[in-house]
Amino acid sequence: MPQAPGHPSACDAELAFHTLALLARAESRPRALALRAAAQQHGLACLVDDDALSIGEGVGSLAWPIDDLPSADDVPWQQLRAIPVALVTGSNGKTTTVRLVSAMLRASGRRAGFNCTDGVFVDGEAIERGDWSGPAGARRVLRDARTQAAVLETARGGILRRGLAVSRADAAIVTNVSADHFGEYGIDGLEALADAKLVLARALQGGGTLVLNAEDAVLVEASRRLRVHLAWFATDAEHPMLREARRLGLPNCAPEDGELLLHINETRHQLGRVKSMPLTLGGAARYNIANIAGASLVAALMGVEPATIAALLLRFGSGRGDNPGRLERWRIGGAEVLLDYAHNPDGLGGLLRVARGMGAADARLFLLLGQAGNRDNSALGELAAVAAAANPFRVVLKDIDGYMRGRDVGDVATVLSAGLQASGVAAERISVHLDEFEAARLLVESAGEGDVVVLPVHNLDARERLAAWLDAQ
Repeated sequence: MPQAPGHPSACDAELAFHTLALLARAESRPRALALRAAAQQHGLACLVDDDALSIGEGVGSLAWPIDDLPSADDVPWQQLRAIPVALVTGSNGKTTTVRLVSAMLRASGRRAGFNCTDGVFVDGEAIERGDWSGPAGARRVLRDARTQAAVLETARGGILRRGLAVSRADAAIVTNVSADHFGEYGIDGLEALADAKLVLARALQGGGTLVLNAEDAVLVEASRRLRVHLAWFATDAEHPMLREARRLGLPNCAPEDGELLLHINETRHQLGRVKSMPLTLGGAARYNIANIAGASLVAALMGVEPATIAALLLRFGSGRGDNPGRLERWRIGGAEVLLDYAHNPDGLGGLLRVARGMGAADARLFLLLGQAGNRDNSALGELAAVAAAANPFRVVLKDIDGYMRGRDVGDVATVLSAGLQASGVAAERISVHLDEFEAARLLVESAGEGDVVVLPVHNLDARERLAAWLDAQ
């Protein structure tokens, strides 16, 4: 049956193909393609986006506007080179690991650049603020002419939407894999999520090393399919995977009898007492012990001397500027206050275990709770169940500005409230204050002597405002 003019199925196929060909020709950039091919022949990175093309990395890079590219013959190839690059991904601990490795590189005398959920930083200076944990942040680091070594946070969303920013890295780490973001981009289980994060291994084909968490069973199983050099970390040197790594001579790092031990190049190095490392809160923050072990391996693989790593670990975390927004601690009005980024059930569970260990057995727990809007109701229920298991005395529910992601105002709080009550938290212990800063302040002002206040805060502006307010108390 003939279709009416203008109906989609009535289009002229020949005309449509002609139009597409004209559009493709208008957007084609033959010089960019030629430069990318030439960079590949020289063994150099070529980064391209809508605004610029760059060849080389950091101090060994040059960039040109995308509309004013040179010919391959006009590129000063002798000035261009690679720099040490590490990639960092995982469900939890990415930003802490990035900051640790970057600090270790700086302690070794190199100007380190990194990107993370808080921004882009080069040699301690903030270049951009906000969530730059994707390819755009990586390009900002690698195009900065000051950068002598790069540590690139590589979030799941960026990988699935845009792939890796780089095709080569010296080291990469997957900190862990836990249930989060299911239902997005076809990822519905831990195995598929691990496969997405392990895309990092593709950048290591030239001889780089992949650092994995031996205590993550999903990563251990997935590692059997990989064909790259492996290194392992754990919170216990007697873990079977760590014993096997030592037998095989693979790089590994874990505590033994309270001492963090690094094995690399068939040599055993003592990195110090775990309880003496500020980031562990006297050994109570078990997840930070894992972050420290993984970061130490990555730094060693990038050429940082073990003695430099050990010295850094004894001071990193003693100042709040070392790791802002991650396990920051205040004592206000006799109450212990913890500020953190915990953003999924595993992360929140780890934080609440630390919090419970800080107070007396009968200490009252005050908890701020919220979540990004792109988690489904089932995921919100799981977060609420983890919170309820800690037996909070009071829970204040919030929205997260900038993370609504399709949800209506207050919708997340409504679902979390129902989940808390279903898990046994009495309705009178739950209140809603959607503004993140005001909700956190209310909790702190409500707490008293011996109480513990746990504040997972996610919006960067709210966090910085809250930290300033806490400092002033």
